[in-house]
Amino acid sequence: MPDSESPKGAEPPETDAERRRRRARFLRELAEARELRDRVQPRRAKAARLRHAMRMRTFRW
Repeated sequence: MPDSESPKGAEPPETDAERRRRRARFLRELAEARELRDRVQPRRAKAARLRHAMRMRTFRW
């Protein structure tokens, strides 16, 4: 079954700028999804914040 995309070996290597753009878009979408989840589940978000704060307090350098 032929794919619409070329096989991995045939495509040219992506540039650093393309990789950074793709990563920035991914991180923006991730943050947006996290904000949405925090809005629709405030109790879980608060518990996660408290767990994170506890982890940060007990972390040893």
